[in-house]
Amino acid sequence: MSQIKICSPTCNLFKCGKNAAIYRRDSVWCKWTEDKCNVSNCSYALCVKRRLLPRGVCGESVKRKTSESQPEEVAGPSIKLRGRALRKIGEKELF
Repeated sequence: MSQIKICSPTCNLFKCGKNAAIYRRDSVWCKWTEDKCNVSNCSYALCVKRRLLPRGVCGESVKRKTSESQPEEVAGPSIKLRGRALRKIGEKELF
């Protein structure tokens, strides 16, 4: 199975919201913080495909979990209608 990947600033889909990312020889530096770019702590880190999840997790590497659940029927006391509401809806009791 594939593992969850952490987004890195060297990804072609990564974009800095402040345009402060400088690509140096071995890493990517942030002009804003004067430190290495850390995607998990940066609030200006963006993904071009909008797949960046909290804590810097790449959404492309996460598999969705879907659950098939039936909507529960909420059966409460019925409401009795009179007058104009009865004429519009056409039923004496509304569930």
